[in-house]
Amino acid sequence: MHRPPLSQLFPTEHFINRELSLLQFQRRVLAQAADHTVPLLERLRFLCIVSSNLDEFFEIRVSGIKEQIRLGSRTAGNDGLLPTELLDRVSLEVHSIIAQQYELLNEDILPALEAESIVFPRRHLWTDAQRAWVRDYFLREVIPVLTPIGLDPAHPFPRVLNKSLNFAVELEGLDAFGRDSGTAIVQAPRALPRVIRLPREICEHEYTFVFLSSVLHAHVGELFSGMRVLGCYQFRVTRNSDLFVDEEEVKDLRVSLKGELQQRHFGDAVRLEIADNCSEKMAAFLLQHFRLGPKDLYSMPGIVNLVRLMQVTDWVNRPDLNYPPFLPGLPKTLEKGREIFDAIRKQDVLLHHPFQSFTPVIDLLRAAADDPQVLAIKMTVYRTGTDSVLMEHLVRAAQKGKEVTVVLELMARFDEEANINWANRLEEVGAHVVYGVFGYKTHAKLLMLVRREEDGLRRYVHMGTGNYHPRTTRFYTDFGLLTCNEEIGQDVAEVFKQLTGLGKASTLKHLWQAPFALQSNVVAAINAEAELARAGRRAHIMVKMNALLEPETIEALYAASQAGVDIDLIVRGPCALRPGVAGLSENIRVRSVIGRFLEHHRIFYFRADGEDQVYLSSADWMDRNFFGRIEIAFPVLDQRLKRRVIKEGLRAYLGDNCQAWEMLEDGRYRRKTPRGVRRAAQMILLTELSASR
Repeated sequence: MHRPPLSQLFPTEHFINRELSLLQFQRRVLAQAADHTVPLLERLRFLCIVSSNLDEFFEIRVSGIKEQIRLGSRTAGNDGLLPTELLDRVSLEVHSIIAQQYELLNEDILPALEAESIVFPRRHLWTDAQRAWVRDYFLREVIPVLTPIGLDPAHPFPRVLNKSLNFAVELEGLDAFGRDSGTAIVQAPRALPRVIRLPREICEHEYTFVFLSSVLHAHVGELFSGMRVLGCYQFRVTRNSDLFVDEEEVKDLRVSLKGELQQRHFGDAVRLEIADNCSEKMAAFLLQHFRLGPKDLYSMPGIVNLVRLMQVTDWVNRPDLNYPPFLPGLPKTLEKGREIFDAIRKQDVLLHHPFQSFTPVIDLLRAAADDPQVLAIKMTVYRTGTDSVLMEHLVRAAQKGKEVTVVLELMARFDEEANINWANRLEEVGAHVVYGVFGYKTHAKLLMLVRREEDGLRRYVHMGTGNYHPRTTRFYTDFGLLTCNEEIGQDVAEVFKQLTGLGKASTLKHLWQAPFALQSNVVAAINAEAELARAGRRAHIMVKMNALLEPETIEALYAASQAGVDIDLIVRGPCALRPGVAGLSENIRVRSVIGRFLEHHRIFYFRADGEDQVYLSSADWMDRNFFGRIEIAFPVLDQRLKRRVIKEGLRAYLGDNCQAWEMLEDGRYRRKTPRGVRRAAQMILLTELSASR
């Protein structure tokens, strides 16, 4: 079902570049760090999130652009940019974002933290007691695990791990063997903490932290006895981290993937970060070694890896500097402690995370593992984490002799190792573990139980927009639906049959499934709204998703807009569609909402001449989701729950005037400013749905 790009079929001026739009998203996240209405430690967390996001951007997106250039590609994207042009634009934009990021850190956030007695003193400000403690720490904890490498013909440049902390040292003088190479590399072992808290008794402030880089800078001379240190510079290399498994060659996906994972840390370099005190000579030497150009060099006025500061937000016990805690709520149908199977039989149950608890899903799987009437459990797993109570319940169910089948996606980016470990564990207890369909990531979120009841076998189903990952359900906004609707159950059973066996795809009654029908059904629903508008009927489309990139769907939205359909799009991240363009998209409005929680649910609403069709989905409107993944969109059939989805998942966000950003036709964003009553969708939902209300 994979298809060639459609970039030549539609005008390039209709589209905004994906990578540049994704960098606009990083700017919106960075704006949270600059927002003084956000608690201080949360502002620091947002600053770190930008760095983490940029790491992945280089590991996956920039490495892909560089690979195109290496292969000599002259193919432009949907927006018309050639790979070389795009790389230049990306470099300029990222340099600008990083400059803004460090200015915010050094001139705003760090001084604000110091005012709250949370400090990161520079070396020249250490007291004598602090210097003594740091020296003792260096001798006791650091120097025993360091291996300085002096570069010469017998000591080549060491292999540098992806995103690891390293130091380039310039030296003068001869060593014990008469060598004078002048350059050494010191790699910071991963076992060493990058941020160290000093003891309270030697500090004026309640929280005093020093960086490992400062500790090493202060004592680097002790690694090179009798030589003079001219300079010591932090550096960090980001490498291509995309995995490649050859479909023609692979015999066992798990074995092949294990081999690839071992090489991930040593892919081609795509970015070099250095401290801003690095000499031009050393910077040029490092660029040459890693085969990078000047535009790949990023000079940092501070530590080269801000992600490490994320630890501080967890270590500092200052609730007043964090978002207030909350207790997720439960739907009324589950509040009275009714047995979970009884509650689902009575009516469908909608869960809105994180405002409502993920516990009912855990309870359902726990009950299934213990209930002798449950015969079989089938589940898709994309991301679940290294420590998952859900997976433990699956293991227990298999140990109790139930038929447990897990469709486990081994190629879930950066979760491959955890998923391989779970595959091993499940197989050890007799569960059936399959990896879906090779070449198509299984991204659908499905759980099905088969239970023997008085009137025969009944299927209980959970479908969701987010992963079966109990930790992320506390930070990501997602919907989950619990149902025992017979026709939905038959559809889900058919999907599992495709994933575990062989055979032609059957037509599903309710579910829209990628790669077969999801995109065509979405386009058909858009076109149906356009036909209603042309007939003079009221037509409205509302969609919430993480990314909007697929060109044919975008063109269908343009045509619907021209037909008179009102279109409201809530797109968290990259959006290739241009809203508000005269003659093209006057009736399309695009907004992005960035707040305390990561917006993650996908909701498709079509007015359908008053029928109000509502689908929830695991899929964004992207080529990969429509044609390269196994995805599901499922309808909300219960009228009461349908009204809830529209109110909570769409209307609340369209009414947000505090954390919403309006997209302009050139791809930039303008933040909404409250006029009158302040409305922040996430805070409203917390108030209405959490148990803390």
